[in-house]
Amino acid sequence: MTTTPRKRGRPARTETDGGPATRDRILEAARTEFAERGYDRTSVRGIAKSAGVDAALVHHYYGTKEQVFAAAVEEGFAPSLGVPDAVAGGPDGMGERMARYMFSVWENSLTRAPLLAVVRSALTNETAAGILRRMIERRVLVRVVGELNVPDPEFRAQLAAGHLVGIAILRYVVRIEPIASADPEDIITMVAPTLQRYLTEP
Repeated sequence: MTTTPRKRGRPARTETDGGPATRDRILEAARTEFAERGYDRTSVRGIAKSAGVDAALVHHYYGTKEQVFAAAVEEGFAPSLGVPDAVAGGPDGMGERMARYMFSVWENSLTRAPLLAVVRSALTNETAAGILRRMIERRVLVRVVGELNVPDPEFRAQLAAGHLVGIAILRYVVRIEPIASADPEDIITMVAPTLQRYLTEP
């Protein structure tokens, strides 16, 4: 009896190893590992163990650890597709709409987890930071800039994004009080005028 040799890099597959469900399980495990351990301390083997699959299957679907992280970043920034809708509607109230949209994403436990994984890893590793930087430029800033009709729109969009990212880090990553437990509406009221100035004032 002969067996067909397996191709290099492709693990033996069972009824439970393969398909979209397995890929989703691996990606969910990756987000959890990156969120809890950061980029440097996360390994493909650890992701595989958390997902209940062989490490070769992680490589098969996503490639290297860097590529797994990039997939997690992409998933984490999927909510950013709604940014143009948040800033659309004219200049009046644009800063408030942008802040409100940011909190709607971060206060949702389903979208917060992948974002935490991305941000925590980017704070400690340059490779992870580079992936996040490219993703912000491609998926967020380009979309915001397209809605602005002011001088230096790229610079203004970066200022607004930086302001919101800083708040997100203090509130959700570092969890400094009192901002960590403050009512989101109170924060929106405080930061909206500053965002408005960044985005719309000549």
